[in-house]
Amino acid sequence: MTVPKFTRHQVNTFRAAEDTARVAKALRATGKKVVLVPTMGALHAGHRELLRRAKRLPNTVVAASIFVNPLQFGAGEDFDGYPRPLDRDLEVLADAGVELAFVPAATDLYGPDAAVTVHPGPLGDELEGAARPGHFAGVLTVVSKLFNIIRPEYAFFGEKDYQQLVLLRKMVADLNFATRVVGVPTVRESDGLALSSRNVYLSDAEREHAVVLSRALTAGAYMGRLGATAVLDAARSTLAAVPECEIDYLELRGTDLGAAPVDGEARLLIAARVGSTRLIDNVGVLLGDAGHG
Repeated sequence: MTVPKFTRHQVNTFRAAEDTARVAKALRATGKKVVLVPTMGALHAGHRELLRRAKRLPNTVVAASIFVNPLQFGAGEDFDGYPRPLDRDLEVLADAGVELAFVPAATDLYGPDAAVTVHPGPLGDELEGAARPGHFAGVLTVVSKLFNIIRPEYAFFGEKDYQQLVLLRKMVADLNFATRVVGVPTVRESDGLALSSRNVYLSDAEREHAVVLSRALTAGAYMGRLGATAVLDAARSTLAAVPECEIDYLELRGTDLGAAPVDGEARLLIAARVGSTRLIDNVGVLLGDAGHG
């Protein structure tokens, strides 16, 4: 089959999975490594950091996908209203040196009779999965399709969606994908608010209230040397000062999102609703003796 036209050092945009797969295969045949940054668009500085990290790898062509995935949105969520500034997003990709952009419609990825999804296992029903049933099955399904279409050597994801990152790494290990998943630290505003495409929904007052999430995480992490109870108490005390933030969960887990250790690395995770906008964030914590280093 004929490989679609591809021009080096510029963004080549494809909608069809078959065309994208052929181009990626042809690039690999020339000895290039294909690196993928999956996104839902509405690109911000956090996405730019993912793209920058991907671009640093030698002998690579950076690919990015822009797709608002209906499978990961539940009833009453913001699928219809999710921002889709495609022209601006393609400009961001061009500025970042992306050469392959996959921008499918839902009908390009999911046939009318599509029924098989990737089950995330028990962790998929906890934390974000408890609040958003079916969310992670949707995430893992679309990412598995992207991996099969593009077959990247590496794929970059932000740590802000930490549970997603853990589940993607588990999917790759359990299902023997050849792709290596790379996590990139959360990019924040100068006041600590984690960058998110949904931040645009916040009013000025809500934006001020939302900063308490990162403050609470920082306060909790600072107390890590005193143990898990002190971490959670410090975070809750900080949150209590801003009752406008409706907390969904605040949990301290291990780095694999199992039980937190007495000593060692852990993760403090939070989800809250500020006005009508649901935000998530997390931070690493060193517990017990590990926090005295």
